[in-house]
Amino acid sequence: MLKNRLAAVPSGRATKWITVLMWLLLVAALSPMASKLTDVSKNDAASWLPRGAEATEAMHRAETAFPGSDKLVAVVVYARDGGLSDADKSKVTGDSAAFRTFADGGEISPPIPDTQDGAPSAVLVSFPVAGADDKAQQRSIDAIEAQVHRDVPGGLQVALTGSAGAVKDITDAFGGLGSTLLYVTVAVVAVLLLITYRSPILWLVPLISVGFASQLASAVVYLLAKHDIITVNGQSQGILTVLVFGAGTDYALLLIARYREELRRNQNRHQAMKIALGASFPAILASGATVAISLLCLLAAQLNNIRGLGPVGAIGIVSALIAMTTLLPALLVVFGRWLFWPIIPRFDPNAATHDIAEEHGIWSRIANFVGRRPRTIWVTTAIILGALALGMTTLQVGQNGTDQYTKTVGSVTGQKILSQHYPAGSSAPTDIYARAGQAAPVIAAAKRVRGVTSVGELPDGPAPAGGGQVAEVSGDGQWVHIPVVLTADPQTKEAEDTVVALRTAVHAVPDADALVGGQTAIKLDTQNAADHDNQLVIPLILAVVLIVLMILLRALVAPLLLLASVVLSFATAMGTASLIFHAIGHPRIDNGMPLLGFLFLVALGVDYTIFLMTRAREETAKLGHTEGVKHSLAVTGGVITSAGFVLAATFAVLAVLPLVSMLQMGIIVAVGVLMDTLIIRTLLVPALSLDVGPKMWWPSRLAAVGRAPISPAAPRVPVADPEAVGVK
Repeated sequence: MLKNRLAAVPSGRATKWITVLMWLLLVAALSPMASKLTDVSKNDAASWLPRGAEATEAMHRAETAFPGSDKLVAVVVYARDGGLSDADKSKVTGDSAAFRTFADGGEISPPIPDTQDGAPSAVLVSFPVAGADDKAQQRSIDAIEAQVHRDVPGGLQVALTGSAGAVKDITDAFGGLGSTLLYVTVAVVAVLLLITYRSPILWLVPLISVGFASQLASAVVYLLAKHDIITVNGQSQGILTVLVFGAGTDYALLLIARYREELRRNQNRHQAMKIALGASFPAILASGATVAISLLCLLAAQLNNIRGLGPVGAIGIVSALIAMTTLLPALLVVFGRWLFWPIIPRFDPNAATHDIAEEHGIWSRIANFVGRRPRTIWVTTAIILGALALGMTTLQVGQNGTDQYTKTVGSVTGQKILSQHYPAGSSAPTDIYARAGQAAPVIAAAKRVRGVTSVGELPDGPAPAGGGQVAEVSGDGQWVHIPVVLTADPQTKEAEDTVVALRTAVHAVPDADALVGGQTAIKLDTQNAADHDNQLVIPLILAVVLIVLMILLRALVAPLLLLASVVLSFATAMGTASLIFHAIGHPRIDNGMPLLGFLFLVALGVDYTIFLMTRAREETAKLGHTEGVKHSLAVTGGVITSAGFVLAATFAVLAVLPLVSMLQMGIIVAVGVLMDTLIIRTLLVPALSLDVGPKMWWPSRLAAVGRAPISPAAPRVPVADPEAVGVK
């Protein structure tokens, strides 16, 4: 069989060395590129915008008709209750002079006080940031923030907000990706491997292998992103790290557990690895294929950040799959049995006849417990999980700007100050782009919309009300940019409703070809795109999982029941996580979170069911259905539980980033994986399989075996290992 021929490559006496050498050369060549992944990561609005949305089209029109309009805008606000002091005003004057060095064109607009009568209690300074590219603008923003917080009079509130402040905060939030996230992930995996293997040496081998896989994945993603084939942002980069380490470690645990079994049955470690890898490969391949293909389903999404995550995550999973089925087995065979010290698996000619209860203790008892009352167990478990799933009714989808961070950041602070002294939309005006010949009727239509504070007038027209900005005509005279200040905070539902009304009004102007964009429009279109993606991509993922299970198990009943179990697992995890979100003070989730949560919980959660049911299919052919299912639960229980804890812990590491969405993602996946590992795979699936009986395997021939095996297991023939020295 092909799998046996493939398994012989990293297991061979000579080919194991070739495999290790090839990986060393590969990683040596790719590591310099892997370290540059952050350099090609894009966290600007364009990397997140939904394709085909009006806000996206407005941004493209702005870039074409108004070169330089993509410049970030710094909004600095100064405020003091009771009115600004002379020292405060001197601070504003000094900062304004210093800002000219970092303003595009060296010019800034005059400071805008919050009142035209009496002493102002707040002043706003706004200007586009200088810089020919993203890095240059970032340097300017850093300098602006340093100036803002220099020599601040006591009691004066000052903050940097606007698009420049927002970009700085998100960049700072993702700044830990290159180091902190990786180091914490490695530390967590190392500790869990030490606990799992209770060996001072063995844990290093899977950790080194998954580290090589991470380098391969990062380098490939870097090359594709550098040539604009895929898009990488901070979110996908962070998820790539935990995916590779989490999935790769899971595959390692499964392979090493089977290898340990075979070492007891085979004196020759090369033969033991060949058998172990051949037996484990179908489950590992099915698991990797399920996750990778499910991730590629994200290419059908409209949201750029969701669509970009698809190929990035798939590359990570494939890299982990390749490393754990080539490098890991080769290293294990190279170092031999002593890696397992002090619990070394010694060859025993009678290993095949040992009582399973002696070898698998608690999991053998759990298997017998499930076997005694399967219907009671699966029905009770399903009811409890269903009750927890009701927590989904408390989910609140859609985050405001103030909901995005787990700590206080400048852009959010500045927005709060602005909302107290100015129309909340002052920091992020909504943008209308229309044909210049129809500018007047478009402006008139915008003014009539409820919730609009001021509308930009043409340069030769009257001054905008409330200190608003002036409209701008493109260099070729074909287009006009009309800034509109809304009454509501740009991140609120009220502002979104105003944008909807504004679009309706300006679209009705004949021949204007008007588009409405800006921060609020982006948020609105993102939410609409997320709804579209949920309705399209979730069924695609379910179809992928079902097809893979049907091919793997060569059955129809089992895949359908297993698919239902992972959907129940997703609902339970989201419901439980929602209760946790309310408890920790972050009840609102990002628009894309339901889809990402579904993807990872279904695609990753089904891994453990795959590991269990592939072994159940193998054992059913030898022992009959009932004993085969119980035996598979007993022998896979320990390794699958360990794998679940590793995957849950690696996703929980996302909490080190100060972003609510990443914290929530970590909680959702961790809760879901633990429930899937400890309840779904341990109780629900085995009990349901036993209750349904051999029909679980219909229409394959296993459906007809009843409680009897198809054929007795073939005996193991010991093979001498000429390389074995010392401990066998």
